[in-house]
Amino acid sequence: MPLPAFIRALPALDLPFPDDAVRTNAVRSDAGLVVFFTFLKDFDLPPHSHKGQWGTVLEGAIELTLNGVTRRYGPGEPYDIAAGTVHSARIPAGTVVMDVFEEPDRYRLRG
Repeated sequence: MPLPAFIRALPALDLPFPDDAVRTNAVRSDAGLVVFFTFLKDFDLPPHSHKGQWGTVLEGAIELTLNGVTRRYGPGEPYDIAAGTVHSARIPAGTVVMDVFEEPDRYRLRG
């Protein structure tokens, strides 16, 4: 299920990832950042940490590793990453997730 046109029209983010691997559409407020990630290629996200993050898989699946424990999440399954938790992910092409970041400036909007 592709994202609706009005979501695809939301601004993209400046990410440290190649444009041909990940597409983003985002809404930012003073309270947080909501990002729709569409993975165009298989993607390995290296271990890192930051403030709190909540997300859910809309399409596809992710293998999320939190503090060394790996779990697979499929469509409709939410995940909650507490602030400071070291996490990484393996994400196959075609996966779409929605993530909400506690940090409104986690990533900059393009433009």
